Amino acid sequence: VQLQASGGGLVQAGGSLRLSCTNSGSISSTYFMGWYRQAPGRQREVVALISNMGSRNYRDSVQGRFTISRNNARNTLYLQMNDLKPEDTAVYYCNAQMSSGNYWGPGTQVTVSS
Repeated sequence: VQLQASGGGLVQAGGSLRLSCTNSGSISSTYFMGWYRQAPGRQREVVALISNMGSRNYRDSVQGRFTISRNNARNTLYLQMNDLKPEDTAVYYCNAQMSSGNYWGPGTQVTVSS
């Protein structure tokens, strides 16, 4: 399993970004995939999770603004982020929970300017 995230960048408040996380192999057998983030001086926190059956969970602060999705045929996880706020600034990491273990990608920086 090798996860590679992309799509981060600098955006003004109110703007949008779409993060992608591609696995070198299949993601169809994952239990859960998710996006986490870590801001400077803070602990890593969960942003959104999606099960292999497609059920989704979001942290309260992003509910209604972010959408997590997955395309098993493309081995890719997405996070559509709309109405971004400065407090969304962080390094975003994708995660895959599989029978063989718990895997992390290297992270992608998202910076939201006010």
